[in-house]
Amino acid sequence: MKTVVVPCVLALAASVLAGCGQDDEDGFTVATASYPLAWMVERLAGDDAAVVDVVRPGVEPHDAELTVGETAELTEAGLVVYERGLSPAVDEVADDLDADARVEVSDAVDRIGDDPHFWLDPRRLEAAAALVAERLAEADPDHADDYEARLAKLSRDLDALDSEFVTGLEDCARRTVVVSHEAFDYLGDRYNLDMEAVNGLTPESEPSPNHLVELRDLAEREGVTTVFSERLASPELAETLADELGLEVAVLDPVEGLSEETDDEDYLSLMRDNLAALRKANDCS
Repeated sequence: MKTVVVPCVLALAASVLAGCGQDDEDGFTVATASYPLAWMVERLAGDDAAVVDVVRPGVEPHDAELTVGETAELTEAGLVVYERGLSPAVDEVADDLDADARVEVSDAVDRIGDDPHFWLDPRRLEAAAALVAERLAEADPDHADDYEARLAKLSRDLDALDSEFVTGLEDCARRTVVVSHEAFDYLGDRYNLDMEAVNGLTPESEPSPNHLVELRDLAEREGVTTVFSERLASPELAETLADELGLEVAVLDPVEGLSEETDDEDYLSLMRDNLAALRKANDCS
């Protein structure tokens, strides 16, 4: 996370732009509400903005509760980048901000139902980045060319990641993947994988006994070898199902946030870890 000192907060209104310094030491804050959004915005902002993620490392965005200070960071930021439905506490604050002080990225990413984890499709993350870069350039026109250049580099990185997934998952023995909660629909949609969740949209939702029986039958029928758990959620149900079926347990990361285990990684490396795990579980050549 950036630690740029921000001597003045730049609102989007032209009158405030005129009164806020625009030299190299000045800038504005962009507040975000999840690790993947913070990573994306930092790639776009470079040294021209300070990026603050109000969801602390190791905390599930679904469960995040804002302190008074974090609420102030949202309300005082020049721009808030968030996705409605991912973190209810953030939604409550951001939805009350003026329209020109927030970017709700769902507008750009073609949401699948209520699932907010669009960044697991690099192409959708690229679309969100294009929207945010446009809004940054509107707010800070002196650095518009810089935002455009950073967007181009980010797009190249996401295109390369997408190509790795397409190639790596093209020829697999099976395409059914059992995951711990319903966070991977975008991954499945992009790469033609059948994602079957033990839990619902939030990791705390409890599956019914009938659903567990259905998953057991599906795993046996499709030759599933692995049940995937996550780093930021309890692996208990995934481990229980795997034990009952004699399957392996591996990690598939929804990239909602970093943990102590992954604090030296980033979105790109975590996604490549996911690709390696999927290739192993589904016997991809």
